[in-house]
Amino acid sequence: MTTEVGSLRVIADVTIVPLGVGLSLSPYVAACERVFAEAGLKTRLHAYGTNVEGTWDEVMAAIRRCHEVLHGMGVPRLSTSIKIGTRTDRDQSMEDKVASVEAKLAR
Repeated sequence: MTTEVGSLRVIADVTIVPLGVGLSLSPYVAACERVFAEAGLKTRLHAYGTNVEGTWDEVMAAIRRCHEVLHGMGVPRLSTSIKIGTRTDRDQSMEDKVASVEAKLAR
C-alpha cells in the first residue's frame, strides 16, 4: 500500500455551505454531488454533508471543482468543513467502517 500523499486513499466528510444565497441550499448540494459523480468518486450523501472516498488528489480536486462550480452559479461566499481519515495498515471503505459498528451493535 502506498503512503505517497497524492495517491493515498482517503475517506472524507465534506460540508460545503453556500453563503448569501437564501435558505434553500439543495440546488448547490446537487451541483456538488454531480461534481463528485463526474470525478468517479464513491459518495454517501447524508443530512449535513457527503462522505467521499477516493485518492487524496481526486477528493481534493473534486472539492476545488465544487467551489468553482458553485461560484459559477453565483454563490458569493463558501464555507467548507472537511474531515479526512487515512490508513496505511489496510484498505478500508465507507461500508467497512459502518459494517464494523453495526456488527458490534448486533451483539
